[in-house]
Amino acid sequence: MMKKIDLTKKVMFFLVVLGLAFTSCSDEESVDTQEQDTTEVAKSSEIDEIEVVLGDVIIDAYEGQESDELGRSAQQSGLPACVTITVVMQQNYREVTVDFGTEGCIVNGHLLKGQIVFTYSRNPEAQQVLITYTLEDFYFDNKNIIGSKTLLKELSNDNGNPQFTHTLDLTVIWPNGAQASREGVKIREWVEGFGSGVWSDNVFEITGNWSTTFVNGNTHTYEVVIPLRREVICFYFVSGSINVQRTNFGGVFDYGNGNCDNQATFTFNNGNVVNITLN
Repeated sequence: MMKKIDLTKKVMFFLVVLGLAFTSCSDEESVDTQEQDTTEVAKSSEIDEIEVVLGDVIIDAYEGQESDELGRSAQQSGLPACVTITVVMQQNYREVTVDFGTEGCIVNGHLLKGQIVFTYSRNPEAQQVLITYTLEDFYFDNKNIIGSKTLLKELSNDNGNPQFTHTLDLTVIWPNGAQASREGVKIREWVEGFGSGVWSDNVFEITGNWSTTFVNGNTHTYEVVIPLRREVICFYFVSGSINVQRTNFGGVFDYGNGNCDNQATFTFNNGNVVNITLN
C-alpha cells in the first residue's frame, strides 16, 4: 500500500514539473513571438523611411527640373553636391538620372549608393503627371533596394495642395540576409512649403495602405490611422499612427506627437506597449 502511495506522489510530482516546464516554454515562446513581431514591425518602419527618402529625392529632382524649364527662380535643392543629376530631353519626354555614385552620398542622414532613374512626359498644362522610376544598383544604408514603380503627381487635390500617389513595389535585402517585400499605395499631400523655392521648409502628410511580406512567410498589413507627418528637416516621421495586422497579432504603431526623434511605440491589441528605437 505504501509503495502505491509513493508511486502516486512521484507521478503527481512529475506531472507538476512537466506542467511547469510546458508553462515556462509557452511563456518563452510568447516572449520570443512578441520579440519577432516587434522586430518585423521595426524592419517595416525602416522600409517606410526608405520609401520616404525615395519620394523626397524624386520630388526634389523633378521640381528642380520643372523650375529650370519654366524659368522660375532656381529651387534650393535638398540634395548634397555629391549627387549628380543628368537629364535627357526628347521633345516632351524627360529622363532624369539621380546618381549617388559607388561610394555613396549622405542624404537625410542616410547613405545612398547607386542610381534612381525616372521618366515622365512633360506637359505644363496637365493637371496630372505620371513619373515612372527604376532603381539601379541602389543601396540605402547598406540595404539593397530593388524596385520600379510610379509616382502620380496631381497639381491640386481637394484641399488645393499638390499631391503624389506612390504605387509601391519594393524588395529590401538587409546585410545579414533578411529580406522583405512591400506592395501598396501611399498618398503624400504637400501641406507646407510648396512654391517657396526652399526644400527645407516642406512638410508632407502621408496616408494609404500597404503590406509587407517577409521571407519566413509572415505578411503584415498596414493602414494609416492618423496621417504621418513628414517634415523634411527631420530624419523620421514626427507624428501619426498606423494600424498593423497579421494572423493572431496586431496593434498600432505610433510615431509620437510632433517631436523630431527616433522614438516610437507599438501597442498590441491586448494593451501591451513596447518602445521602439528607429534605425
